[in-house]
Amino acid sequence: MNLRKIGLIGGMSWLSTQTYYEHINKQVQARAGGRASAPMLIESLDFSNMARLSTAEEWKAAGEVLAASAQRLEAAGATAVLIGANSMHKVFETVAGAVTIPVIHIAECVATKMAANGVKKAALIGTRNVMVESFYRQKLIQRDIELLPPEMKFVDTLDRIIYDELLLGKASRQAERELKTILTNLEQDGAEAVVLGCTELDMVVDVDANVLPIYDCTRIHAEAAVDWILGD
Repeated sequence: MNLRKIGLIGGMSWLSTQTYYEHINKQVQARAGGRASAPMLIESLDFSNMARLSTAEEWKAAGEVLAASAQRLEAAGATAVLIGANSMHKVFETVAGAVTIPVIHIAECVATKMAANGVKKAALIGTRNVMVESFYRQKLIQRDIELLPPEMKFVDTLDRIIYDELLLGKASRQAERELKTILTNLEQDGAEAVVLGCTELDMVVDVDANVLPIYDCTRIHAEAAVDWILGD
């Protein structure tokens, strides 16, 4: 089987990059045969310079860093690129415009899967940047899916858990309890499903057994990568 090489812009966080690598290779192995593994290029960036960006200048600089990374991956032979972080999809257009190969949008993948499953009303949890920015909302609206507005008390809690615990490799029982409370509240608010809009949230959320269907963005993005690798 002729597998296509894919590039991953990683390091945001390195834990997320590890998860992508594992998901993609497990799926390639399952679908292409027991000895198969993914032809993959990874450029791991230093996340310390790109955490909690706020100003337009900071985001412009981040876009330039990611665009240069995508160009290096293309030059090294990647036939498509993934950005291994939800928040960095804020600069997706800058990255996609810097290369001639496809850049696979994480929210596009999630919206497509939710629409196929008939979801009409969803909630999004992630970092502050992801929850208040419009790129997820736009992709879901294009699929006739309503996205509940973010509740600021949840935004503050999630931002703290993600930056102060999960990005450092910590997953406390308290964080698990707080996430269960948030998910229960979202169900009461009418959400039919929840998007895990942070690649580390599966550390404290049971994706396969919860009060609501959980759409794990990392798994879904990885599935799209595998479809590309296999030419499906």
